[in-house]
Amino acid sequence: MATEVLVPTLGESITEATVGEWLKQPGEAVAADEPIASLETDKVSVEVPSPVAGVMGQHAVKVGDTVEVGALIATIESGDGAAAAPASPTPAPAASAPQAAAPVAGGYGNHGETPVTTNAPAALSPSVRRAVLEHGVDPSTVKGTGKDGRLTKEDVAAAASTKPAEATAAPAPQTPSVAAASGRKEERVKMTRLRQTIAKRLKEAQNSAAMLTTFNDVDMTAVIEARAKYKDLFEKKHGVRLGFMGFFVKAATMALKDIPSVNASIEGDEIVYHDYADISVAVSAPNGLVVPVIRDAQALSVAGIEKTIGDFGKRAKDGTLKMDEMKGGTFTISNGGVFGSLMSTPIINPPQSAVLGLHRIEERPVVRDGQVVVRPMMYLALSYDHRLIDGREAVTFLVALKNAIEDPTRILIDL
Repeated sequence: MATEVLVPTLGESITEATVGEWLKQPGEAVAADEPIASLETDKVSVEVPSPVAGVMGQHAVKVGDTVEVGALIATIESGDGAAAAPASPTPAPAASAPQAAAPVAGGYGNHGETPVTTNAPAALSPSVRRAVLEHGVDPSTVKGTGKDGRLTKEDVAAAASTKPAEATAAPAPQTPSVAAASGRKEERVKMTRLRQTIAKRLKEAQNSAAMLTTFNDVDMTAVIEARAKYKDLFEKKHGVRLGFMGFFVKAATMALKDIPSVNASIEGDEIVYHDYADISVAVSAPNGLVVPVIRDAQALSVAGIEKTIGDFGKRAKDGTLKMDEMKGGTFTISNGGVFGSLMSTPIINPPQSAVLGLHRIEERPVVRDGQVVVRPMMYLALSYDHRLIDGREAVTFLVALKNAIEDPTRILIDL
């Protein structure tokens, strides 16, 4: 007897999602509560667990389909998964089953008798398949670091950088027809629901806000020295690494208190001022950047902030962040420096009125006490809504932040 798998409740005001990835293929054994599919909503990816143990039945929907809450997406058959996989619900993949021995990057279907591994092309997400094509990497030779050993874009990029010559040469013997072609390839991949929402919101921000960006730079010497001196004791006591973001979040909450308009928002013809600082921080996830919110960051210590960010980063990688953790936020900090960015003009996240962009630390010559010395410097960028925040306020905010980072004692004594 087959058990139906329905789309679960996705959260307040969320009524539909897009099928992002099938984690189980027909014929594979499934344990109770084991994730079988990943759904993409406007904010996060949600895994759909199996209601019972058994064998994965037919997929009622395909990757990229839009499904509503309560809709049927698959069935779970009784058994232990030892039998051959059931026939595909559509004739096209079944007809191509004899070709399964020669996998082609970018393929979607494999409903033959050979189970699909997590690194097989059919089990890869669209973004990972695109990365495999771009780098010419054989996914079966790469160890995945994602949930349940699945490949991520970072895994593919790392494999390509360590063995570029072998990676590009490997696909040639398997796909001679491709080598005989012109070599010009194209792939059309439907935008994920998350990416569509990001595109829509960022364009709305450009259309509605009078955006302007102000820059400054900060000498990171004091923070780097403090981190080097106390990082071992900090990790031993708090169980989390001491990073730079904890200093910047704490310094930002102090500057927001002094310049409340940077922490405010516009609603209609009213300005809403917040006496709390809910800081949105961008963290990397397998499907892109997500922005969870550190609630009441002004009341947290640097250790508390680092613990919260560490927890967000771990759960973003596992895909277990909750949608409620992405809502709200009065101010955003985005650290493009971890990817090597020297300077940028970040876009605000409505209804917020400002976003702080951090960049890479780079040794540059600066003048100190009449002498040219080399210091580890970072560019800061504050993009803000000029309808609410004046240039003087934006500059004052950056100077307050700069002062706190260059003299961390100010953070301790709230100066």
